Amino acid sequence: LAFEAPPLFVASCCHRYHPTLSCRITLPAPSNRGPYTCLPRLPPTDREAENTLHICAQSPLPKTTVTMNAARFLRRPATFALRPSFVVPSSSFSAAPASFIAARTMASAVQKIKVKNPVVELDGDEMTRIIWQTIKDKFIHPYLDIDLKYYDLGLPYRDETNDKVTLDAAEAIKKYSVGVKCATITPDEARVKEFKLKQMWLSPNGTIRNHLGGTVFREPIVIPRIPRLVPGWKKPIIIGRHAFGDQYRAKDAVLPGPGTLKMVYTPEGGEPQEIEVYKFKEGGGVAQTQYNTDESITGFAHASFKLALAKKLPLYMSTKNTILKKYDGRFKDIFQELYDAQYKAEFEAAGIWYEHRLIDDMVAQMIKSSGGYIMALKNYDGDVQSDIVAQGFGSLGLMTSVLITPDGKTFESEAAHGTVTRHFREHQKGKETSTNPIASIFAWTRGLIQRGKLDDTPEVVAFAESLEKACIDTVDVDGIMTKDLALACGKSAREDYVTTNEYLNAVERRMKNILKEKL
Repeated sequence: LAFEAPPLFVASCCHRYHPTLSCRITLPAPSNRGPYTCLPRLPPTDREAENTLHICAQSPLPKTTVTMNAARFLRRPATFALRPSFVVPSSSFSAAPASFIAARTMASAVQKIKVKNPVVELDGDEMTRIIWQTIKDKFIHPYLDIDLKYYDLGLPYRDETNDKVTLDAAEAIKKYSVGVKCATITPDEARVKEFKLKQMWLSPNGTIRNHLGGTVFREPIVIPRIPRLVPGWKKPIIIGRHAFGDQYRAKDAVLPGPGTLKMVYTPEGGEPQEIEVYKFKEGGGVAQTQYNTDESITGFAHASFKLALAKKLPLYMSTKNTILKKYDGRFKDIFQELYDAQYKAEFEAAGIWYEHRLIDDMVAQMIKSSGGYIMALKNYDGDVQSDIVAQGFGSLGLMTSVLITPDGKTFESEAAHGTVTRHFREHQKGKETSTNPIASIFAWTRGLIQRGKLDDTPEVVAFAESLEKACIDTVDVDGIMTKDLALACGKSAREDYVTTNEYLNAVERRMKNILKEKL
């Protein structure tokens, strides 16, 4: 844009800079005039003020672009187009930056908390990718001295790397023990066309879970103000989902006509063993084979028993072993053997218990109960029941999801919901969106809590717990919430909910107050 810039202009950007960041502004010759000074902005008070970096210049700028050398912060150069902001009279130029400097001084007073060891960051897609960046800019970089090992799991880059980036990210989590993941797209036929993909890539969540092993535990974020769709649920229900095998590693096929379906197992050094499954007559049909391993089921059991002891909650394992006598029966037997041999005494000392129940019986009991227990479920059952529990507690945006390996060290946290495509389409049109960011924030906090526990840094744990409290209190005490939560409260008028950025700004204000009290 060609314009005579007033003394104050802004460089629009997609990042909210840390107040103490030192930047160098350079202009291409022959327009390298100045001086130019980077100053932080005050806490945003309106929607348009969000995501801007204020720069003072004592002379008009020509048609140009500002290149910011902020590699320390962004890990890459950033180029921003200039646009006029508001005119500051020359007489007040020296006074205008004073408020910015005051804000800078206040923000600098908060000493960053050192995170001893790296955290692996897995970026995602669409609306959640935008929210993820805002969370980092508001709540991570300003307060934490943290080494983030960044992997872009956005669908375009997964396609560019032939999905190698997903395996690289999983290996990094193995190396550094803790990962935090943004929601990602699992492509279907429509997405393959939309993104012009080389192929229909597998779910990155499934790839990472299969690479790491372990169990996915999903726990609702309980906010007293938000009514339950299941009113009797007073205490959390934690779903432990076995994150390996079954339908998610199955082979399936369409069988075009009559024939005999068999399973063949060939032991190492032995003769093939055939099991006849079904004789198809006219019309053919479909078939599927799936599997699991004793090693993986044993790890699932250990992780479930350990979490029950840590949370001091009873544990229920549920299968359909009356129908799948050998397949589901293997889960039941391994859990019971481990419980009797290693965990029974500890459970009894803690005043909790373990029990196997049929899945249909357990689901009925779940609806009747008041909550306060852990359900260990096979892969598909856990996938379905975790969404039911999330919605029953008020919203799919109120659910944490963590992957824990049997040793209790390797840990990945993520938002349990998807990439919120519908909101992203509205965002692309320039319309306001009210997307619930709480689960994405909790993906960060749960990862930081695990990092703090492994590193023995209670200040990191306390910071993450404070951020969780700020999120909950913003809704529960202040009554500030996104549209999904307002609808859960029976409210749908525009004044009953805020946009995503407005909610995050409110959380930021609460977080600053919490930190002031602790300083």
